[in-house]
Amino acid sequence: MKCPNCAQENKEAAEACRKCGRDLSIPPAWFPDWRWHARALSVIYTVLVIAYFTVSFALRKMPEPFHIRKLPPEITPWLKD
Repeated sequence: MKCPNCAQENKEAAEACRKCGRDLSIPPAWFPDWRWHARALSVIYTVLVIAYFTVSFALRKMPEPFHIRKLPPEITPWLKD
């Protein structure tokens, strides 16, 4: 049995860890199973996809850089072609 605190290998019947002294008779509060991992990964993937499309849409709506657009010389006298 591995200690959840320090990962030291102990006997199955051990009541305390021989390295850190943690009580091994108390079961851990929670161990995630494969369903929890699948749900967490699907939420992360969904958020990333939504964020990608949101940023992509926002960047397409922004104006092009000033050096690509044609600006009248009256607006920008400091820019010389």
